[in-house]
Amino acid sequence: MATAMFPPLESDLLRTFVAVAESGNFTKAGEAVGRTQSAISMQIKKLEDILGETLFERGSRGVNMTNHGVRLLDNARRIVTLLDDTAAAIRLPALDGSVRIGISEEYINSTLPKALGAFAAVHPGVEVTVQQGVSMSNLAALDAGEIDIAIVFEPGGPTRNEVLMLDPTVWVTSDQHQAHLRHPLPIATYTYLKNGWCDELALKSLIKRNRESRVAYVSRTSSGLIAAVTSGLAIAPLTRSSIPAGCRELTADDGYDVIDFSNVILKARPRGNKRIVETMCNAIREAFRVPGQV
Repeated sequence: MATAMFPPLESDLLRTFVAVAESGNFTKAGEAVGRTQSAISMQIKKLEDILGETLFERGSRGVNMTNHGVRLLDNARRIVTLLDDTAAAIRLPALDGSVRIGISEEYINSTLPKALGAFAAVHPGVEVTVQQGVSMSNLAALDAGEIDIAIVFEPGGPTRNEVLMLDPTVWVTSDQHQAHLRHPLPIATYTYLKNGWCDELALKSLIKRNRESRVAYVSRTSSGLIAAVTSGLAIAPLTRSSIPAGCRELTADDGYDVIDFSNVILKARPRGNKRIVETMCNAIREAFRVPGQV
């Protein structure tokens, strides 16, 4: 059977598509890529003609992606990032040295690999060491000179620190098991050895809603809480960014409140090559940028 042949996708078209998706506006996208609004419109039309699908719905307040646009966005981002990384690898002198990172467990398998992958593509000769730990231990390690970069939590609100993202703590349940419908409510909690403030706020949020609960699972790590939720044993307080597949946030419609708002902050104190540390910080900042935010 013959395979349909399509014109090749041009990198400039994909770069323009990503700019429009992220800005939600042709004018702002034009400013980002150095083109006029009409040129942006023509490029998006050309991309839509090549694909045979509509990528954006136009409105008075800007544009919204269609389902086809959403499907394209992740791949378009990867292609544009790969092209940028390749260009940077050729143009910039390769760094040589080491960098040490301390990060919370919540991001060790999600955001951090994006940062490390982007950094290694350009600077494969740098030795990277990662230390997983709670915020208090990572800050202590930073002060002691044991790490160069720390990604830690602090209470939400005004701060003098660099905020990578705001990550609320919410109650999470399994779609399949729906433990939140049981009575008394089975909950998973941290041991007091970890952030006791989280457990205290979590329990207060249940008391506020007059929900009778029992502790069904205790863990020192968020991965333990995730296991309790996915198995259907209990509901648990998790950061919104770490909600696993097959689970969902319990919202006000379910009778639950957001437990707390935390700033995820970046702190750096380079003891060696400052350029290596700052370059890694830039990779981390990009990795924490929320996909699809417009």
